[in-house]
Amino acid sequence: MFERPKTGERAVLVHQDPYGKPDPDELQEFQDLCESAGAQRQALITTVRRSPDSRSYLGRGKVEEIQLLVEAEGIELVIFNHELSPSQERNLEQVFKCRVVDRTGLILDIFAQRARSFEGKLQVELAQLRHLSTRLVRGWTHLERQKGGIGLRGPGETQLETDRRLLNNRIAQIRKRLEKVDSQRDQGRRARTRAEIPTVSLVGYTNAGKSTLFNTLTHARIYAADKLFATLDPTLRRVQLPGEGAMILADTVGFISHLPHELVAAFRSTLQETALADLLLHVIDGASHKRAEYVTEVNQVLEQIGANEIPQIQVINKIDRMEDRPDPRLERDENGRVWRVWLSAQDGRGADLLLEALAEHFHQAHVRALLRLDPGDGKLRALFFELGGIERETFTEQGGWELEVNIPEREYRRMLSQTPEIEAKILQIE
Repeated sequence: MFERPKTGERAVLVHQDPYGKPDPDELQEFQDLCESAGAQRQALITTVRRSPDSRSYLGRGKVEEIQLLVEAEGIELVIFNHELSPSQERNLEQVFKCRVVDRTGLILDIFAQRARSFEGKLQVELAQLRHLSTRLVRGWTHLERQKGGIGLRGPGETQLETDRRLLNNRIAQIRKRLEKVDSQRDQGRRARTRAEIPTVSLVGYTNAGKSTLFNTLTHARIYAADKLFATLDPTLRRVQLPGEGAMILADTVGFISHLPHELVAAFRSTLQETALADLLLHVIDGASHKRAEYVTEVNQVLEQIGANEIPQIQVINKIDRMEDRPDPRLERDENGRVWRVWLSAQDGRGADLLLEALAEHFHQAHVRALLRLDPGDGKLRALFFELGGIERETFTEQGGWELEVNIPEREYRRMLSQTPEIEAKILQIE
């Protein structure tokens, strides 16, 4: 589709910092991303500049330095640890005479390599097309009008307009296919809801150890590796809790700082497993000294997808790699509820404590409430009877009902979202 120079994997990595010396961890993450994409780092260029240049992002001197390096070393790829505008990418490619990729394009490339399921491949393609739609002009050197024969002459449409139209058609097709996948996922969720099986979703910064913990808890053998974005497609397994029945555990894609908006939008159907979960296990790399920043990054993405109100239990993983090598333990809040578990998913120490914490959470997570229903609220009364949560019922003088109910907290939250008028009927809640 595009006329591009032949590209390879020999790359120069570029990072520009507005404040001074770049953060070593941020640079290491950038290099890990490039390695995950298959790039062979030939050089890492760092520079300091208060604000990016509107034409080339970098200053003129640094652009010339990279240009000389590209020519001398036969570099075929320049990767920026920043988001570039389409015009900046185009201008830099014209100077360097090789392909230029920004952070968003780099992450999209990794996702394209890791997608395995039909849904995952569609979501990656959708994200790539959205990203590409603003950059179509880069690939074309011939923008002349299409020519026709006798009787077909006229302005026609440019080649660029043709491709933009075809690209939009493809985006529409992918959206329709993903809508079908969404409906299939909804059927599975409704079946779990009818069976009263809670769903627990693993979330966390990429490479925090979510897939390793998933394998430890479920005895599954899904792919887990010590690299960024090892997991892309969501996986669900049933887990038996001690004395509390079963739950569904979902392993999802890891988050990262400056996660491209195209990915958040394209993976919304996959991220719904997180947004509609009853509980989130926030897996944190305990061996990283930036874990507080990573927690903030993850919570920001959770807010983007509407999952910030879902209860969380923090799981401090990789205690076997921490300097003080702490023992597995539980931490409780002022109400006595478990809010943090320390464990090692690699050797399994502390996994039993996590299962106990989950069993305790779903055992205690009940809502007791006193409601007064009007005579016209028969449907609401029927909803509570379906849940089997009515402990006492009395008739009011107006012909309505007073109900004392005891229902799981997840059912209470689900009922409020579906029938918000219930909240006005509550006299007392605990």
